[in-house]
Amino acid sequence: MLITGAAGGLGAALTAAFTSRGDQVLTTDRPGTGADLELDVTSDSDWARALDAVRERWGGLDILVNNAGVAGGGRVDRATIEEWRWITDINLFGVVRGVATFAALFKEQGSGEIVNIASLAGLVHPAGMGSYNAVKAAVVAFTETVGHELAQYGVHAHVVCPSYFRTNLMASMQGADSALAGVMSVLVEQSPISAEDIADAVLAGIDAGDDVIVPDDAARLAVGLKRDDRAAYDAVMRKQARKLNAIADATPESGSDGAR
Repeated sequence: MLITGAAGGLGAALTAAFTSRGDQVLTTDRPGTGADLELDVTSDSDWARALDAVRERWGGLDILVNNAGVAGGGRVDRATIEEWRWITDINLFGVVRGVATFAALFKEQGSGEIVNIASLAGLVHPAGMGSYNAVKAAVVAFTETVGHELAQYGVHAHVVCPSYFRTNLMASMQGADSALAGVMSVLVEQSPISAEDIADAVLAGIDAGDDVIVPDDAARLAVGLKRDDRAAYDAVMRKQARKLNAIADATPESGSDGAR
């Protein structure tokens, strides 16, 4: 299998989990991270080299895990179009490039698993995270589409939607809305869920054939609230929006580029 963003966080946890059960993993990540293969997910030529490496090493591929991603977001009047382009190119187009690169190989071999790491933000959309919510929701929609397209070739597409868990994701955070960065950092750091917990749930979801893998209780509760009581869900989300605005109003440097 091939895993992007495998040098740390969930990618490293997934690598360890797959390896522990005897799977062979080609790890990929940015230059200087110690991965087996350098791969910038925004580069078509890097993806072409990854395909060549897979063909040379194994002749085929059982599982493609599009895990690489960055943190970002910001309220609609704070986030810049440049920030939107940056996060879209990595978190959405990186996934699209990966699937498009390997689709022909999966079709040739008549089998394969595609695992796209999205987020609870792809299903539940809190305030202040417009760009992150949008690209993760797009990953959910894209994965479903790919699953329909490739099902006749024996290929299964899964999308993973975890809530906040302890990882190094915030190291990649960019954006002018420093209030949001502060809130997200606390949620990540204080989460009781580890990357290893999510990795174990991902493997279980793949084995179970789940199209949408919601790997933790917090995420399942949030999805259930939105599904079963939309008025209560909206009330929670709007309360969070007011809290974010209050934090921003009390933060002198909010609106600066302090989150970079």
